[in-house]
Formats: sequence, structure tokens, C-alpha cells
Amino acid sequence: MNNDITKDRELCLAILKEYTKSDSLLKHAFAVETCVRAYAEKFGEDINYWGNVALLHDFDYERYPTAEEHPFKGSEILKEKGFDDNFRQAILSHADYANIPRNNSLMKTLFACDELAGFITAVTYVRPSKSIDEVEVKSVIKKIKDKAFARAVNREDIVKGAQELGVSLEEHIQFCIEAMKRNKGELGL
Repeated sequence: MNNDITKDRELCLAILKEYTKSDSLLKHAFAVETCVRAYAEKFGEDINYWGNVALLHDFDYERYPTAEEHPFKGSEILKEKGFDDNFRQAILSHADYANIPRNNSLMKTLFACDELAGFITAVTYVRPSKSIDEVEVKSVIKKIKDKAFARAVNREDIVKGAQELGVSLEEHIQFCIEAMKRNKGELGL
């Protein structure tokens, strides 16, 4: 199959929307995509390829939410659609329990941005204006320490993600906030 599908956002978006109906999961996909695309630009990598990996990282989650199925079912579906092994391995690597070593920048970036993008979104929703323009690194750090806030978010993964990227947690949070601010319309923030 033609590997250009890995860079075709419209096709990837159609796949995402075929499998994901939840508005919050769609917004999560867009938030992670936003952060990963910004890192791709920073690192001089293929923005479309990286963005599409991020866009599709959880596309199967709504139908296959268990650790036994997600992201493995999604990988099978993408293989059937002609997506290459590198694309699928990058997606698989975002789940620690898949035991796929994160041995390249894309894998490390996807992992680092996944939980953090969701957490920044949650912090935004509790701001009085519900605008990302009001979100600051210190408020994100404060909420990370508040175990009662956004309990489903794995704080260890947020910290580990920044470490794997080789940046401080504060720098990573700031970078993702800035990326999300630039795309706040699509993200509803």
C-alpha cells in the first residue's frame, strides 16, 4: 500500500471519527496531536506523520478500552488499512504495558504528550474563564500534586515523559501549553 496514507490527515481524521464518537476523546486526540506536531516542528521532523500518529494513538479506545485490547486492536485495524510498522509501533509504544521500547524521538514525544495534554485540558476546564490563556506552568504543577484532581491521569507518566524527552517538567509543560494556545479554537479551550 501507499505509505502516503501516514501523512494524510483527512484520512486519519476520518478513521478517528469512525471509531471515536466521544467529544472528550476527540478533543484529547486533537490536543495530543497539537503538542506532538509542535515538537515535530521543533525537532525538524515530519509534522504530518508525527501529527497523524498522535491523532490516531487512542482511536480504538472507545471500542476497545481494556489493556488487553487497546492499543493492540487499533494496530491490527491500521495494519489492515495499510499503515506501516513504524507508524503502528509508535502508537503501541504510548502504552507502557505494550512493552514496546520507546527508541526514537517520535515514540518518546507521543508518550510525553499523551497524559500531559489531557491534564492541561483538565486544568483549563477549572479556570474561571475555561480558557487556556489563563493556564500557567505553576498552576499545572500545583494540580499535579493534588491527587484528588483528575485522578485518572497518571502523574508518573507525565514526569517520566519529560525525563524521556530530556527536558525539565516545567519546560515540557510550558511547551505544551504554548502549542495548545496556538490551536485553542480546535481544542475548544
